[in-house]
Amino acid sequence: MKWQQLKKKWYFNKYLIITAFFIVWIGFLDTNAWFTSHRALDKQINEKEQTADFYMRGIAADKARIQQLQDSVGLEKFGRERYLMRKENEEVYIIEYADSIKQND
Repeated sequence: MKWQQLKKKWYFNKYLIITAFFIVWIGFLDTNAWFTSHRALDKQINEKEQTADFYMRGIAADKARIQQLQDSVGLEKFGRERYLMRKENEEVYIIEYADSIKQND
């Protein structure tokens, strides 16, 4: 085969070779390659979804707490347990167990 005959073959087309090289470069070799950037973006999306799920569970817990504090019984219970509030002429005893006391080691 002579060079002129080989040049006419489709796999020696310079545009085809350049296009194939460009596709390989953009798809795999570049720092912002399509495959590697999509993996990083998928990882970020998964992290954001986990964070959103964490906050949604926190919001649900806060809504339940607010619902409990809507009535006077729940509000009184919260004030007594959390802030050790008491009524007049009432004594409050705090019982602490040895395993529930924080110790500085």
